[in-house]
Amino acid sequence: MADKKRVGVLISGRGSNMEALAEYKRIADPAYSIVLVASNVPEARGLVVARRFGIETWAHSHKGMERAEFDRMMDEELRRHDVEVIALAGYMRLLSPEFIARWRGRILNIHPSLLPLYKGLDTHRRALVAGEQHAGCSVHVVTEDLDDGPVISQAKVKILPRDTPESLAERVLAEEHKLYPAALDKFCRELN
Repeated sequence: MADKKRVGVLISGRGSNMEALAEYKRIADPAYSIVLVASNVPEARGLVVARRFGIETWAHSHKGMERAEFDRMMDEELRRHDVEVIALAGYMRLLSPEFIARWRGRILNIHPSLLPLYKGLDTHRRALVAGEQHAGCSVHVVTEDLDDGPVISQAKVKILPRDTPESLAERVLAEEHKLYPAALDKFCRELN
């Protein structure tokens, strides 16, 4: 595919979903190319992983900065790399409304629950406490409301009798690694 969408991936930690997005080209010809991995945590392990893939990285601590100020700085870096679509991959920071407005309809996130259930944190424990039969993950378009944008893809994971939040998280993460690249690929193909 000639005209791939230029993707910027935002991370805060180990970057396993970012790695899955980057690895996807081994099994498919995706409609996207990751041109930048950016982080609010300069020591994030995912930055090292991105560099191994030959992807440019940018990192700056958000500590001591206003949210809008940090997001403006990150926005400038994304635009400098001609990013067209943003993929949040374990980015553990709320984006400012101004940032979301500038990128409206072009930011995706992967969330470890079957949205609209269990927005926010601690999703696996909450699903277990509620006695759910399934957990899972959702890829959604980011809006100003937390984990509330349109869901574009989901994967279900059966909850087993002896599941702990940790064992469930491990199985859901494996599904995230399959779901997110395919969802981002489809999103980029359909984006005008």
